[in-house]
Amino acid sequence: MISGREHEVTTGARPVGARDEATAASAVQQMFDTIAPRYDVLNHVLSAGVDRWWWCRTARAFRPILQRTQSAVLDLCCGTGDMSLALLKHRPAGSDVAPILAVDFSHNMLMRGAAKFASRNIIPIEADALHLPIAPGSLDLVTSAFGFRNLANYEEGLAELFRVLRPGGQIGILDCNQPDGLVGVLYSLYFKQVLPKLGGLISGDSSAYSYLPASVERFPRPPRMLQLIREAGFTDASWTSYTFGVAGLYRATKP
Repeated sequence: MISGREHEVTTGARPVGARDEATAASAVQQMFDTIAPRYDVLNHVLSAGVDRWWWCRTARAFRPILQRTQSAVLDLCCGTGDMSLALLKHRPAGSDVAPILAVDFSHNMLMRGAAKFASRNIIPIEADALHLPIAPGSLDLVTSAFGFRNLANYEEGLAELFRVLRPGGQIGILDCNQPDGLVGVLYSLYFKQVLPKLGGLISGDSSAYSYLPASVERFPRPPRMLQLIREAGFTDASWTSYTFGVAGLYRATKP
């Protein structure tokens, strides 16, 4: 049985002051451009370093696809590129290996990622996740690590992933989750009381780290997210909990 929450209309991220999808996307873009210089440090500090394990575990889950020389792989909302680099570790060596495409619409974040990609088989692309400059049915794998939650429209985001994947292609969406029970209570306390203050202190932008817990609270819980994935046309949709449910990996296949 699906609860009332799962029947709610789902749209996407809505930073404070956003009036519609266009202003929401613009606010998110500006926010990430602003915090880009301290983004990596903050990620590691605020997650106590466990974010690195999440990226590595996600990349390993797609090892069979990544090890195929000509697999076409896209890392969506790549930020400063840590998920892209985790994926690259499982790619074969050689001049004939297809490059990983790393997409983000924050120029400042992508430029920091591009610096990490130097001399590596990764191509940075500045683009909107809802309007990818990618041909239909051309990709084998699309991943997104802690970025999908920031899209202005989740349904349109999933539709775009479905469009660019070829039949048999897979998605891997790694993102935050609001767990239940005592863990959820402690997580909520940290996210709403500690994280905004600490993040604001380190980054100099308290609004960005007030947005973070609000975005997690707004993001669909696993039952609803799996429903959206299936409604987008994907099959074999699953969610794997990471670290007591504070994050997790959504996987699905285009039939």
